[in-house]
Amino acid sequence: MTSAFTSWADFFAMGGYAFYVWLAVAFTVIPLLGLVVHTASRHRAILNDVGLQQAREQRIRARKQSEGV
Repeated sequence: MTSAFTSWADFFAMGGYAFYVWLAVAFTVIPLLGLVVHTASRHRAILNDVGLQQAREQRIRARKQSEGV
């Protein structure tokens, strides 16, 4: 099996189609990275909100128990 490119320069030149190939790669990778970052930030925000809600519910339960005594 032989390599399609004889050097790294040939690989990055992509047989004269480098602009189109690397532009397509960029238009694929950048949105995927953006999706990963957005998903991670939303996950962190949701976990934060759940923690705040649980703390709020715990305070409400504690207050009801102290008032009921």
